[in-house]
Amino acid sequence: MAATSTSLVSPNLRSLNSQPLFSNLTFFQNVHSALSLSSAKPCRGVVAMAGSGKFFVGGNWKCNGTKDSISKLVSDLNSATLEPDVDVVVAPPFLYLDQVKNSITDRIEISAQNSWVGKGGAFTGEISVEQLKDLGCKWVILGHSERRNIIGENDEFIGKKAAYALNEGLGVIACIGELLEEREAGKTFDVCFQQLKAFADAVPSWDNVVIAYEPVWAIGTGKVATPQQAHEVHAAVRDWLKKQVSAEVASKTRIIYGGSVNGGNCAELAKQEDIDGFLVGGASLKGPEFAIIVNSVTSKKVPA
Repeated sequence: MAATSTSLVSPNLRSLNSQPLFSNLTFFQNVHSALSLSSAKPCRGVVAMAGSGKFFVGGNWKCNGTKDSISKLVSDLNSATLEPDVDVVVAPPFLYLDQVKNSITDRIEISAQNSWVGKGGAFTGEISVEQLKDLGCKWVILGHSERRNIIGENDEFIGKKAAYALNEGLGVIACIGELLEEREAGKTFDVCFQQLKAFADAVPSWDNVVIAYEPVWAIGTGKVATPQQAHEVHAAVRDWLKKQVSAEVASKTRIIYGGSVNGGNCAELAKQEDIDGFLVGGASLKGPEFAIIVNSVTSKKVPA
């Protein structure tokens, strides 16, 4: 297993500074409205979703936090009023998974940010799926661009990790997305479809897979894809699933958006028919703002 995994990981690690940063940061306004969204007038069910799955919002805390700051964040999340028709997941750093699992409301499920490609053993620094399940994790994020482009994980390796996690009972948040130069070269669909194929070739089922489209040029830069840009890729991904996997999988699989999502832009993004939720980075570290994003599901509803 160790020899196999070594051959699958690219030796070329890109620099943390390889992508341009954008200075025009967009931030949310009136963060305290997070808890008031649920008091809007009665709505009918979700109508503006191309897929049949429930709205899904994940918070990827990445390599952030201390025991104290995470306790405060969990407290904020526990006191937030969240719309009921949303699956909510948070992904703390490995060190704090147990702390969060033991203190957060049952309303929010726990995800890991990565997992090993097979059963645990002599793999220094890795975390096995079995260990994650032992802590009560329900999900794992795989294929994130920071794992692909900084750590050097390639499509085949990521697909095998997803297959193992699914076979062992974890849900997978499967990340795809293009670099800025790939978008500028008109290769967005080619890149995303290639990454999708690696998942499709490996996974035993799509039942517990959520696809997260995260354009790399929009992650942590403050530059977000327009609602139209995001929807175009989401619609293309759903069409690829319909043609390459099945119409049923295309309908059931949730396709969520990530890339500088915040309390100020989530409502417009959520209105897009093929956007089934969000994978949130920096804004998920702020409880009230994360609540705004969760509650943006109301943008998909129409007044009764």
